[in-house]
This record gives sequence, C-alpha cells and structure tokens, in this order.
Amino acid sequence: MSHVYVFATIIFAVTSQLIIKWRMSLLGSLPAGFSRKAVFLFSALFDPYVVLSILLTFLGGLSWMAAMTRFEISYVYPFISLSFILILVLSAFFFNEPVTANKIIGLVFIVAGIIISSRSI
Repeated sequence: MSHVYVFATIIFAVTSQLIIKWRMSLLGSLPAGFSRKAVFLFSALFDPYVVLSILLTFLGGLSWMAAMTRFEISYVYPFISLSFILILVLSAFFFNEPVTANKIIGLVFIVAGIIISSRSI
C-alpha cells in the first residue's frame, strides 16, 4: 500500500506537466523582451488550468512526503523515472510529439535502471 504514495506522486507530476504543455500551447509563444515575458508568464498564472497544474504539483509534493516516511530515498527515487515513460507516451498521444528510436532506447535504459535499483532493498 505504501507504493501508492510513490505512484500518486508520479501521476500528479505527469498530469501537471501535460496540463502546462497544453495551456502554454494555447496561450502562444513567449514574447521577446524581459518585461513582456514577465507579463505573459504572470498572466498565465491566472489561467484556471495553470492553477490546477500548480495544485497537482503541490499534491505530488504531499504524496512524496508521505512516501518518504515509508521508504529509503535511494530505493524509491528511481521510480520517479517512470514519469519519463508516461510523458513520452502521453505527449505522443496528446501533442503528436515524435517517438524516436533514441527516445525508446533511452527509456529501455531507464526501465533497466529502475528494475536493478528496486531489487536492492
């Protein structure tokens, strides 16, 4: 049951990142000039979905805190790498981002690392 905290952390983080990508894609490109960038980003903070993303990030932090009461960080932290897999798959699905051979090879190494690390407890 304690692994639920770890997986909740991953789900909150991935969902938050997908929401940010979606909303920023709709809001447009970052303008030139420091002051225009600051105004653009500050105004984006009032987008309800950006607020939701920030809330999900906060909830992910709370889940991570709960996980840290149950596990050694050296054991549980590699599981966070599962977010790379979810982001790759979901960004291809939702945003039509390319899935290249290099990305897949990288993910294979990440999964191998998770398996090796998780067996060390």
